[in-house]
Amino acid sequence: MLITTVLLGSPQTLTSCHFIAGLQAQSVLVNDSVSGFIGTDVVLHCSFTNPLPIVKITQVTWQKATNGTKQNVAIYNPAMGVSILSPYKERVTFRNPSFKDGTIQLSRLELDDEGVYICEFATFPTGNREGQLNLTVLAKPTNWMEGTKRPLIAKSGRTEKILVATCTSSNGKPPSTVTWDTKLKGEAEFQEIRNSNGTITVISRYRLVPSREAHRQQLMCVVNYQLERFTDSITLNVQYEPEVTIEGFDGNWFLNRKDVKLICKSDANPPAHTYEWKLPNGTLPGSVEIQNNTIYFKGPVSYSVAGTYVCEATNAIGTRSGLVEVNVTDKPLPQSAPGGIIGIVGGVIAAVFIIGVAVTVIIVYRRQQKSRSDTDNDLIDLPPSHKPAPPPKRKQDMKSHLTPEDIQVVHLDNMKHEEEIQKFPLQPPYYDMAAPEPSPYSDKLNPGNKDCDVQYAELDTSALAVSPSPRSSIHAGGDLVEYATIQPNLR
Repeated sequence: MLITTVLLGSPQTLTSCHFIAGLQAQSVLVNDSVSGFIGTDVVLHCSFTNPLPIVKITQVTWQKATNGTKQNVAIYNPAMGVSILSPYKERVTFRNPSFKDGTIQLSRLELDDEGVYICEFATFPTGNREGQLNLTVLAKPTNWMEGTKRPLIAKSGRTEKILVATCTSSNGKPPSTVTWDTKLKGEAEFQEIRNSNGTITVISRYRLVPSREAHRQQLMCVVNYQLERFTDSITLNVQYEPEVTIEGFDGNWFLNRKDVKLICKSDANPPAHTYEWKLPNGTLPGSVEIQNNTIYFKGPVSYSVAGTYVCEATNAIGTRSGLVEVNVTDKPLPQSAPGGIIGIVGGVIAAVFIIGVAVTVIIVYRRQQKSRSDTDNDLIDLPPSHKPAPPPKRKQDMKSHLTPEDIQVVHLDNMKHEEEIQKFPLQPPYYDMAAPEPSPYSDKLNPGNKDCDVQYAELDTSALAVSPSPRSSIHAGGDLVEYATIQPNLR
């Protein structure tokens, strides 16, 4: 029993046909598919493997399948030799003909060579064994681009789109892809033509409405074929009538001003060849001199030069005009340009200064915040023995915590120091927040304290009576006068 199996692989792999008889096998190995460009050479591989000892190979034959029939291409017979048939007689050769290798080379490919090829081994007594492959012939296209020969003229009110350029990819197989690369606002149309030899021609035409804006714009044709890319471009030349502007009048023509002129400028393609100056409501002043596109005003300016000046520019496409209204003043107008510039510069400098100050304040503030944060963190981390002492209490806070030990009583001899006592006015029984005036006696009593360190307060005699201090005494009447000062005892 014979079982035939066909294995299909990727391009350039081999297709094998196996013939099994018992435990033995025969196979014909060929390329799955082969491709090549017109005019190049291709190799069609074919080999016969694992022959049975009793099998005898009598002939190797290459055929092409055409319309359901087989056409012989080349034959190798050990007894008869090699035979190449028309139309391949001058283009097909066996690489190394043998009972195991039937590989051939097909040179100078033509489009008609495309098709299915069969490699057949004639064996005895098992019969013919074959394998087949597909040959694809590629055709590299010829590409070119050309602009229209028709002049491109822009006219107001025109809406018809005209042909600008044509891009062609001719006789390609498979067909190319044609696109356009441009900033122009046109449209493209495409056409494919199938030629009799099997190739395809692709034509793309680009159309637009000519305009002043399209002048000197680039239009590029892009052709992609297989892994190749072709580009070509043209620059449009659009003709249009002049666009006229008048320069020279700065709005500050005053009496007796000298050296003034008006210049007529035009944007035109082709350039304007004629300029004409006129006043719609009169004739030009006698003091003017016209040179091509410029009108010069001789002598000092007078009221006679005021008016509407019209300039007409003409080229091959048409004539367009522009105008300017000239006014004459008694005196020069104040020039605001320098002041405006100074104001702008001043504003910029002020803005930069303000931004700099703001940035500086922010940086200083952040550094202070960071410094405080670092200090607080350091204090938190210190042991109790290394922490700084709390700040001293304010004098106002000490007032409510006085004890009898904080009161010092000075005993004065009434008779001996009468004159000195008279020098000291009695203090009222309340806090005197103002500093007392210095005196010799106060300096003597408190040589180490300043006047601002001495405050007066009403004495709580009951506290003295209950808990007398060794430094104080109370007498209802007698020889002593009690005058007390408060010295804060900072403990």
